[in-house]
Amino acid sequence: MKAITFQGIEQVSWADVPEPEILAPTDVVVAVRVAGICGSDLHPYLGREHGLDPGTIMGHEFVGVVAKVGDAVTSLTTGDRVVAPFTTNCGNCFFCRSGLTARCEAGELFGWVEGGAGLHGAQTERVRVPFADATLVRVPEAVEDDALALLAGDVLSTAMFGAALAGVEGGDLVAVVGCGPVGLLAIRAALALGAREVVAVDPVPSRLALAERFGATPATPDGGRSLKLVRERSEGRGADRAIEAVGTPEATRTAADLLRTGGSLAALGVHSEAHLALTPGELYDRNLRYAGGRCPARAFMADALRFIEREASLLKLLVSHRMPLRDGVEAYRMFSERRGGCTKVVLLP
Repeated sequence: MKAITFQGIEQVSWADVPEPEILAPTDVVVAVRVAGICGSDLHPYLGREHGLDPGTIMGHEFVGVVAKVGDAVTSLTTGDRVVAPFTTNCGNCFFCRSGLTARCEAGELFGWVEGGAGLHGAQTERVRVPFADATLVRVPEAVEDDALALLAGDVLSTAMFGAALAGVEGGDLVAVVGCGPVGLLAIRAALALGAREVVAVDPVPSRLALAERFGATPATPDGGRSLKLVRERSEGRGADRAIEAVGTPEATRTAADLLRTGGSLAALGVHSEAHLALTPGELYDRNLRYAGGRCPARAFMADALRFIEREASLLKLLVSHRMPLRDGVEAYRMFSERRGGCTKVVLLP
């Protein structure tokens, strides 16, 4: 079968790969109908993260149909349409039982093989899914678009996690820094939790225009415009909550500057810098709360799928490009360069 495989910095290939097999009785094999390219796929592609083995099948976002079922799988049958979170989870360990499914003791990240160990990804025709009963979720018939259902397994769940992590409550003024797919969905997640207003901050005009359609008040970060706007909306105090959806020190700094004393900051971006852009002294002096971490996507997916049912017409705006899997090499180039108004790219095997 064919797949998009990692070969090195800024190098992926359209390659022949072995068919996946059932390796444990709790496995299934899923025939992929749509696979996403995520912003975090760019970390190894651009060399921001290291360790990925050449030849690893890329991708951790997918919707598909169960094609093969292990003997111990009880809740899934051949032909079920399913969506996966970006990590597998056993469902039985301490972390799974407590809802922190992304830190399952036996879990693996789709699309990460290092030193010969790990789990291949989903930018391919078929993918093996360990712990299938606990990992996969059936897609409701009401969600007709596979590309939208795919959002439940990563970006939408991450956005919902961010709003919860920030502690968004009714009447809050919320700042969202970064208007990629996660940031745009964080706007909707914050509004769903009762935020009275969301100020969206991004330097790209096309992204700000989309943020406005998602219900936010747009603001550019340059020249202090976003800070001035937030203070105007809060009697001079600053935002109650901030959600940082970029993963850079500059985004952290912007989010912290927009917060009021006693505010909370949720970091959703994947950070690779050595030091936090905030000092312990600033956290203390301003009574700020900072929280981050990998989203336990599986714990949010049922709610995320219901969210998609309610807001499908709006969420369709997120998917800017649907491309054949064979065009995946060009899709990576386009996505990394943000060409053609690129927001969310999905690949169709």
